[in-house]
Amino acid sequence: MQAIILGTSLRSIIEDSLFGEPMDTPFGTTSSSLVQTEIFGPRVLLLARHGKDGSTYAHKVNYRANLWALRDLGVNQILATATVGGINSQLNVGDIVIPDQIVDYTFGRDHTFFGDLPIKHFDFTYPFTDRLRQILIQSRQDPKPNEILNRGTYGCTHGPRLETRAEITRLKQDGCDLVGMTLMPEASLARELELEYAAVCLVVNAAAGLNSSEIDLKQAHAVATSSIEVLRRLLGRAVQLLD
Repeated sequence: MQAIILGTSLRSIIEDSLFGEPMDTPFGTTSSSLVQTEIFGPRVLLLARHGKDGSTYAHKVNYRANLWALRDLGVNQILATATVGGINSQLNVGDIVIPDQIVDYTFGRDHTFFGDLPIKHFDFTYPFTDRLRQILIQSRQDPKPNEILNRGTYGCTHGPRLETRAEITRLKQDGCDLVGMTLMPEASLARELELEYAAVCLVVNAAAGLNSSEIDLKQAHAVATSSIEVLRRLLGRAVQLLD
């Protein structure tokens, strides 16, 4: 079974009437109910990462409950959506990027299912499942030859504030192409549970200090809203290729 974890840009595709009660897990309750509709097919569960009304900040999301619930319901493949700031100069507002790496700058989040004992490690060299990434790349049907759209390093910051210019300079020096707040610990928790996981990132603004003006949050929201149908079509094509 597949699941799509929806960020703020796609949450609105779920009609309010379809939301039920969040699911209880050993790690608390999920961000929202797990909705099964015909939007992407009968075997696809939808989960609004930031809650039904989108009011849950990234650092407050119960990532462990979300991933645990999906696994308990039989999900083994997860596609996630996220809005991001663009750091790489080759990226433009409105671009859709399929990242292949993560740098985690978050702190204090419940980031593992493992207790103190027994100690268990897992490989995280490649944080996104490449097979799912290739399906997303194929599904985008983007004529642009820009290879950066098919890869990229996502820098995950803690939030809820956006970053300073100096912080973006640091992220750029660290090799980050994108900046967002939500893919960690989501990606690593999926790996702990042996779930396939990949992400679709929509660039809604240039990161702090890369333009002469400050970030226009209203404009970023407008970009996200105008891209909903493009993202929905991409995910719909991807789901058809999943097995």
